[in-house]
Amino acid sequence: MLLAFALFAINAHAQRPTASDPWESEIHQFEIADRAHAPKPGGIVFIGSSSIRMWTTLSEDLPGRNALNRGFGGSRIADATRYVPRIVSPYRPRMVVLYAGDNDIEEGASAQQVLEDFKAFVAAVRKDAPRTPIVFISIKPSPSRARNFGIMRLANAMVRAYALTKHGVRTVDVFDPMLGKDGQPREELFGPDRLHMNASGYQLWTSIIAPALTSR
Repeated sequence: MLLAFALFAINAHAQRPTASDPWESEIHQFEIADRAHAPKPGGIVFIGSSSIRMWTTLSEDLPGRNALNRGFGGSRIADATRYVPRIVSPYRPRMVVLYAGDNDIEEGASAQQVLEDFKAFVAAVRKDAPRTPIVFISIKPSPSRARNFGIMRLANAMVRAYALTKHGVRTVDVFDPMLGKDGQPREELFGPDRLHMNASGYQLWTSIIAPALTSR
């Protein structure tokens, strides 16, 4: 009895978020859900930060795609990479879609760092699935982060140039379509915090991303 309790305590402690790994509890919840209802293999895994996590209508917006949401808020590209073995590879996806880099730049990352981290993400996915297509959704122009637009544009361009040299890797541009004729972010696509999208923003994303979800 004491041994069982001790093992439980150790396991529970390991699942608590830490300063170095604050998303462990979210990842663990994904794993619990997977054990209860295993996702059908061969789907499209969406991973990344809060723009993915808050896409609560993902499967409805992309019917027939077997889209699986594995976003966890506040994360960076390196965080997605670290969790590939746990919330990407086990699903044997036919495609992986990443949205990240936004928080990276907000925390001080350069465009070059975003590129290098994305390369590491591609390598992590390709380790177990060398032919799986990977789609990078460009960093979006949130009004509250307008000060970062220059670095965002450069990072998006560098990732796009890299993708052109890598078979099965592509990018989807959501940055420019989310700007108005005046070159400023379309406020009607964002919620009150001017950072996260509302339903209109996700509707626009769906119209842009859906055509890119064909294996080619």
